Amino acid sequence: MKPKMPSLDLELFLVSRNSSAVFWDGGEGGAYQALLLDEDRGWLLVGGRDHIYMLNSDSFTQPIHWPAGQEHTERCKYAGKNLSMDCANYVRLLQPFNKTHVYVCGTGAFHPQCTYIDLGHNLEKPTFRLLSQIGESGRGKCPFSPQEPFTARLTDGDLYAGTSVDFMGTNAAIFRTSVHSSNQHYIRTEAYQDQWLNEPEFVGSYSIPDTHSLDDDKVYFFFKETAVESNQLDKRIYSRVARVCKNDIGGKRSLINRWSTFLKARLVCSVPGPGGMDTHFDKLEDIFLLETKEPQNPVIYGVFSTSSSVFKGSAVCVYTMTSIRAAFNGPFAHKESPDYRWMEYKGKIPYPRPGTCPSETYDPLHKSTRDFPDDVVSFMRTHQLMWEPVMPIHRRPVFTRINTPYRLKKLVVDRVDAEDGQYDVLHLGTDDGRVLKVVSVPKENWETEEIILEELNVFKVIHFFCLTSCLSLLFVSSDEGVVQLPVQRCELYGKACVDCCLARDPYCAWDGSSCTNYFPSNKRRARRQDVRYGDPWSQCQDMRDGSENAELKTVYAVETNSTFLECVPRSPQATIKWIIQPNHSQTSKEVCQTHPPMLAFLLKITVVCEC
Repeated sequence: MKPKMPSLDLELFLVSRNSSAVFWDGGEGGAYQALLLDEDRGWLLVGGRDHIYMLNSDSFTQPIHWPAGQEHTERCKYAGKNLSMDCANYVRLLQPFNKTHVYVCGTGAFHPQCTYIDLGHNLEKPTFRLLSQIGESGRGKCPFSPQEPFTARLTDGDLYAGTSVDFMGTNAAIFRTSVHSSNQHYIRTEAYQDQWLNEPEFVGSYSIPDTHSLDDDKVYFFFKETAVESNQLDKRIYSRVARVCKNDIGGKRSLINRWSTFLKARLVCSVPGPGGMDTHFDKLEDIFLLETKEPQNPVIYGVFSTSSSVFKGSAVCVYTMTSIRAAFNGPFAHKESPDYRWMEYKGKIPYPRPGTCPSETYDPLHKSTRDFPDDVVSFMRTHQLMWEPVMPIHRRPVFTRINTPYRLKKLVVDRVDAEDGQYDVLHLGTDDGRVLKVVSVPKENWETEEIILEELNVFKVIHFFCLTSCLSLLFVSSDEGVVQLPVQRCELYGKACVDCCLARDPYCAWDGSSCTNYFPSNKRRARRQDVRYGDPWSQCQDMRDGSENAELKTVYAVETNSTFLECVPRSPQATIKWIIQPNHSQTSKEVCQTHPPMLAFLLKITVVCEC
């Protein structure tokens, strides 16, 4: 189903003029690629070129200056890199270490480095100083290049990262390194082995518990790569989800310092077509984990784009952890030799099943991955890929954009309570600097209605999205600066109940006098809102009061000539529906829907306008 036109189409300066956004035009370096929100303190940490900033809506602290070392800058320049674009310290990683410190990494002029930011214990006046004296190498934690896609997640004192570890960016791996520990032990995927990783571009990573046992905790990585299972003459890009066990310490005689629980599966996002000819969106652009009441079962949202240069489009697909785990518990993919095709593995699977996390509770003989039998480790060296892909909910996207001048690139999701149920509101960023607010309303037969609530032009290029549901704010960063946007601008929909209802925005409801932010209430009919149907007749008293006074117009025209018919809607959110009733007929049919209130017709029939 084609999405409707956005209810609000805004420029940033119009939003700012209405005091709906706080715009920060940046500091000295630009390139604001990392954001970290501290909701307890109400501060936003921003990482840019050679600087780290701390912001809130009321004040701005003195930035931390963290440049690359002079010797690394010179070496970067002599290696042929652009001095102004590449040879600086671009802050790429900001991760909470504990309640008082943040772990930070930068490119360091193609010599990655990491250290800590001390925030102190005072919530109102943070210390905000860099502990440069305890700096450490960022290799395996942060990319060398400011342009290289990567992901990292700090959990339980270990940093899990998907990045390259060389100057040229050709040796990409999934790493685990210890942070602030004398133990510098690391573990990684095998180097230069296509069946492990094949030219990956990392998108996101999350720590997700599998069961109530800590021994089963895993870290999931989302990325895209050149598919080893596709035709070698036709290099295809596939999206992947991979996972590793947190307690994986590698093998004893084989896979030493290498993951022995690494598995990956294909993520499919496609629109079903006739005869099984599905339209695939193969390139994963962004991923978002929507937490639920069960930590083991978050909802995974992904933004995908087509890999074709002819057909261009984007889609949002949703996945459950049940479907992801089913793929990893399913059959393995197998290739007998380079000249054979990939197929489902039909042989004997060793015990314990490859990819299982070691647990003394599960099996006292396998307390760690070094206790795994040799046949398990040998199997894991050649069988990382699962045979069954991960399919989205209802096997189709919840939102698509085809033949638009932009592609979707960034995504955050907010689960909102409305009068008629819960809705997941998508906040999407495009490659040309737009921010879209979208809600997907479920219909019958797994179909969905796509409603674009807002389309806002913000920056030329968007680097990062950050959403705080507690403060109802969306932060967007780019090279130019950071913008703070409220998730709702209800007052802009209009000053009538019908305007508010037709907007179908889960954030907004009619309170009897204005369109304002919706809050769940125990008072029956305290707020007027209808997201599912957008029916003002059932919600707004002013619609019912005037329903019997509809104006009837008779238009005279010359037969067989065209005449413009005008129908002015009660609300700018309304769509005009034109219905015809041929002469001497008791039936009528809809001919079209229009946003402009005019229609050209040959006047030989009766035409009725419904708003």
